[in-house]
Amino acid sequence: QVELVESGGGTVQAGGSLRLSCVAPGRSISSYVMAWFRQSPGKEREFVSMIGRDGSTIRYTASVKGRFTISRDNAKKTVYLQMNSLKPEDTAVYYCAAGLGFDKAKLGYWGQGTQVTVSS
Repeated sequence: QVELVESGGGTVQAGGSLRLSCVAPGRSISSYVMAWFRQSPGKEREFVSMIGRDGSTIRYTASVKGRFTISRDNAKKTVYLQMNSLKPEDTAVYYCAAGLGFDKAKLGYWGQGTQVTVSS
């Protein structure tokens, strides 16, 4: 079992920045692929970004490329999502996930989410 705890959400004006953190307090994350997803009201949960075990493989959804940066610090058991140039359409609950592969079906552990609200 991997417990994941997200933090860093909040309300920011369009064009602003936030940095989300996801920590696994109970165990190492070094053997897991880590990911961020988000979900807006009335919409399905969607993929945002994913990072491989050693950080060498990274993926982003097209709408956040060039604005968001995912990173990880295995020693701190933490994965980050730096979000710049935020837009109102980025408003969502952001979830951290961990798993054994880049396929969403292999992400077996999820956090409770952190709310990000971007005002226009």
